[in-house]
Amino acid sequence: MDVLKVSNIELTPIRPRNGIVGFCSFVLNDQIYIGSVAIHTCLKNEIGYRLVYPTRKTLNGDLLSCVYPINRQTGDTIERAVIAKYKAIVEDVLINV
Repeated sequence: MDVLKVSNIELTPIRPRNGIVGFCSFVLNDQIYIGSVAIHTCLKNEIGYRLVYPTRKTLNGDLLSCVYPINRQTGDTIERAVIAKYKAIVEDVLINV
């Protein structure tokens, strides 16, 4: 697989609610913009984070995935980049409080 470049990461931290701690957007390989990705605390423990990609509800109530990584390597690369930036922002806020 070619190297995946995750850039232009934009974060919007929110007051934690139901595990959601923020939203993000990013650009992949300078070619595609991905937005409305939620940052959640991990289900197994509240120390880590995970990304949840956007879905839309159909008229009959089914959820359709709008965008998502199709393999583990891609998902891990995106997650590492986004979560590293999220942690840096949170640490910066805590230091400056």
